[in-house]
Amino acid sequence: MGGGNIGIEEARELGKVEIREIPFLLAEADSIRRQFQGGAVHLCSIMNARSGRCSEDCSYCAQSVYHRTGIDVYPLRDSAEISRQALAAEAAGVSHFSIVISGRGMDEADENETFDRIIQVCRDIKDKTRLKLCASLGSLTLEQARRLKKVGVERYHHNVETSRDYYPSICRTHSYTDRIRTINVAREAGLAVCCGGIIGLGETLEQRLDMAFELRDMKIDCVPVNILNPVVGTLLEKAVPLPPLEILKTLAIFRFILPQAIIRTAGGREKNLRELQPMALLGGVNGMLVGGYLTTTGRDSQLDFKMIEDLGLQVFG
Repeated sequence: MGGGNIGIEEARELGKVEIREIPFLLAEADSIRRQFQGGAVHLCSIMNARSGRCSEDCSYCAQSVYHRTGIDVYPLRDSAEISRQALAAEAAGVSHFSIVISGRGMDEADENETFDRIIQVCRDIKDKTRLKLCASLGSLTLEQARRLKKVGVERYHHNVETSRDYYPSICRTHSYTDRIRTINVAREAGLAVCCGGIIGLGETLEQRLDMAFELRDMKIDCVPVNILNPVVGTLLEKAVPLPPLEILKTLAIFRFILPQAIIRTAGGREKNLRELQPMALLGGVNGMLVGGYLTTTGRDSQLDFKMIEDLGLQVFG
């Protein structure tokens, strides 16, 4: 609160709080959030603009070619459909809209046409809406990142997914270093970066905190936190869900580590936090992904707007 930084050992001590102490931890995290972020809740909506057939082997992902999950598989949606969803997001009261596609990345030799189409639809959305536009397209060249910036994309999303030491346990087809390289390319082009990960992959609390400290070291100011929603057919289909209070404790400690970042609950919040979702917004969180996710549905976004209002908070923008 005085402008200092929490250390790794202090964060691990906070991780030892007992269940009866968690409300106090949440209250202190909420105080940090109010001082550095105020009472605004940042809402983002995403569109899965191309689904499935991803060449990567991420153990949690329903879209990997290594898994048989029965999800809808389709090529890049046409521009009219992407623009329609962007307009619907704006009409619902969301300030940020992100185009997400499956696959390793745009720097692959056969992705030039896809990237050109994405550039055009981004231009169309910026012409038709006041949305802050984001993109999640995998790995990029510097020239591609600069084109995104020029067409009006403000923020690039690329998660580290988990801690550096646990990462090889969930993905072998590309490295943690590859992900950091893409983040650096986006930044060099002048794009802001949205970067977080997934909790509940089998990692320890200490490894979750290691991820948060790495994000702090990279000066990431927007951190989405997904909570694993196991999908049948993936390697993690039998993963044991994290208890809701463990999730809340993790999010609260993230706020201690990242006082000036937007910390956003994302995929899996409805299934894993259930009736305790409001406590996240009173425990350090100040952002949410609303509507649907990539391969799973969310809940009616109007329920989220009402939850924010009932908590005495406001929607950003």
